[in-house]
Amino acid sequence: MRVVIAEDSVLLREGLTGLLPRFGFEIVAAVGDAPALLAAVDETEPDLVVTDVRMPPGFTDEGLRAAVALRAARPGLPVVALSQFVQHSYAGELLASGAGRAIGYLLKDRIADIAEFADLLRRVVAGATVVDPEVVRQLMLRGHDPLGQLSPREQQVLALVAEGHSNAAIARTLALTEAGVGKHIGSVLAKLDLPVSDDTNRRVLAVLTYLRGQQ
Repeated sequence: MRVVIAEDSVLLREGLTGLLPRFGFEIVAAVGDAPALLAAVDETEPDLVVTDVRMPPGFTDEGLRAAVALRAARPGLPVVALSQFVQHSYAGELLASGAGRAIGYLLKDRIADIAEFADLLRRVVAGATVVDPEVVRQLMLRGHDPLGQLSPREQQVLALVAEGHSNAAIARTLALTEAGVGKHIGSVLAKLDLPVSDDTNRRVLAVLTYLRGQQ
């Protein structure tokens, strides 16, 4: 898998450049700002982009905005955003892009195992949506919560769905049956008036609907 890394911290950029090849990734470009990220993607056509959220010149949300622009131009391009904290601006737009497929938002300080991180990257390349649970929690706490009509259990199930867990994994985590998890998910989709389809990523539409409303 060919990867473009965008990270303004030299130590972290070099660290990722040195570590990821051990897990089967080929680093085709490693850059330190948003304009260089856009240029590198145009030049190399990578299989995955891993980008910091805050980068030069303003150190606000340049990386996140660049990721949104890349997804607008290439909806199928897998992108993983890394951040020290939850950047509310553009987060929902990024996670909703490309129908919610092949996207990730992870907090740097909560990445404790490089092998697990590499596995998350592979999942995103395969089309999964991988969102740190703390990102989901903070975004859901902002302002009016359109998910307030959900029961506490349904909100627990939805948060786990947003993290990319299967029904079986959710059942184990919450000590439910898989059939019970399926009923909760169906109830969430019904309460939020989300259509049932064959799209395997429809499970995250409930969370994406909320995140879009936060822009």
